[in-house]
Amino acid sequence: MTAIKLTNIDKYFGTGLSRVEVLTNVSFTADLGELSLILGPSGSGKSTLLTIMGGLQTPDQGEVLIDQQNLTKLSPKQRDQLRLNKIGFVLQSYNLLPYLNVRDQFKLVDRVKGKGNLPQAELDHLLTELGIDRLLNQYPGELSGGQNQRVAIARALYTDPQIILADEPTAALDSNRVKVVGQLLKQMAQDHHKAVIVVTHDLRLREFADHTYQLMDGHLTREA
Repeated sequence: MTAIKLTNIDKYFGTGLSRVEVLTNVSFTADLGELSLILGPSGSGKSTLLTIMGGLQTPDQGEVLIDQQNLTKLSPKQRDQLRLNKIGFVLQSYNLLPYLNVRDQFKLVDRVKGKGNLPQAELDHLLTELGIDRLLNQYPGELSGGQNQRVAIARALYTDPQIILADEPTAALDSNRVKVVGQLLKQMAQDHHKAVIVVTHDLRLREFADHTYQLMDGHLTREA
């Protein structure tokens, strides 16, 4: 079943002589139960594409369908509600609140989304699997980049979203942790029937992908 579909997406930044075309006629489909990997160098438009998929930015042309709803036709409030219930984000900047310890990062999610989050036993298993179960009383400023990244991954999965959008989720991780995260994301797709989409330049994630795409100069192509 198709979870997200993009059709003929164009995205520009700037106006007049300074206008830059970031995405050109991009079409893409992700199904539940599959992990899609979008590879590309810095500046290729990967993060822009991911934020358009998640409704954080709107395209200049084209259509974005999530759960058969056209994001471009929804009000800002409706898009916010759809993101809250359907999408989990893992962003490069982690987006962890510096004044909350790891345990309270999850309690904050409970306050924003009161229903449908992982049961405590599943959260405990997830934290152990990611190697952060002993960091619950630590604050983001006390953690390494890799630890913060794993907390951000856990927080995104905690909401039990239908779609997981990850922007360079392994950038700060060593090869052993890359394997853990890659296997976890693949497991979330296959065993929990989610659509997982990862944009990255990390070739170490290739082995976990069901489909691999290349994004170069705003053009998206699927590898054979």
